[in-house]
Amino acid sequence: MERCGSPMAQVPKKIAGPAAFGAGSHPLDFERLTVPACLLLHDPIRRMFCGDLTRRTKGHPMLTLPLSTAAAPVEVSHVALTVHDLAGMTAFYRQALGLEEVASVPGVSRLGVAGRPLIELRSDPAARKASPREAGLFHTAFLMPDRPALARWLRHAADTGLRLQGASDHLVSEAIYLSDPEGNGIEVYADRPRSAWHDATGAIKMATEALDLNALVQAADRPWSAAPEGLVVGHVHLQVGAIAEAEAFYSGVLGLPIMARYPGAAFYGSGGYHHHIATNVWNSRGAGSRNYPATGLAELTLAVDADALAAIKAKGRADRMEDPWGTVITLQPKSA
Repeated sequence: MERCGSPMAQVPKKIAGPAAFGAGSHPLDFERLTVPACLLLHDPIRRMFCGDLTRRTKGHPMLTLPLSTAAAPVEVSHVALTVHDLAGMTAFYRQALGLEEVASVPGVSRLGVAGRPLIELRSDPAARKASPREAGLFHTAFLMPDRPALARWLRHAADTGLRLQGASDHLVSEAIYLSDPEGNGIEVYADRPRSAWHDATGAIKMATEALDLNALVQAADRPWSAAPEGLVVGHVHLQVGAIAEAEAFYSGVLGLPIMARYPGAAFYGSGGYHHHIATNVWNSRGAGSRNYPATGLAELTLAVDADALAAIKAKGRADRMEDPWGTVITLQPKSA
């Protein structure tokens, strides 16, 4: 058996629509919905393949911060992807996630909510198609403002026949996985309250367990219409060639604390958040420098407060840099 994400198993085909939708509600058709088979296993077998993640943070001063990632000194601003089919990819992000086009120039489409770009699509029909074994993007994770918003989106996904690839309960969050038409991974998730992130010893605990889709969809309070105003890119998960080098850059250079480690992966968070960036070698162990131009991740932009930006620049770094595999990281000052 492989790690979570493969192989796949069917989830229940029908989920009753919540009464909140009124007389017109109907059962959700999840016939095409799949989740990784390991998510359906029980302890201790599941943990052999899915595992859990624990980081002791007892007494950490940041645990009292608001849930929003905006409270963190460093957070994800937006992601840029190089794509072959600009029109098709733009239509996908508009229809699947409800994003709006906030700006565009020839060859570039910027999509987001409330005038804020979350994803930038850059057209390059001649770009090499990136291999799933090389360094780059694992997934872009879109954070819903609350659980009802995630539930509304789940119903939308079922009603429109979106092909989902997985669903996980990570204890700190509930997450659903899919890919865009060019194979870029996507996570759509909602955080649980920070008060629920810790065990009795004060440790932040993350795990990969089966997500109860039936319970989640019942939280939908109204039909989906568009991406909610509070939607943000909560984190970005990257494929890298080696974890030690990744930690040296993302923690050592960017100053992001390592919130958790997992076999073949590390999770980095700012301001007490469970993670803003993750790196893994599950598909890309030993990967070398990225060969551009290629489809997939073109640039990751982080919003950084004044103190964090000064600390990074004190290490001799600029506003724009590359990680050890050539992924471009751009820093922009956080809005006041």
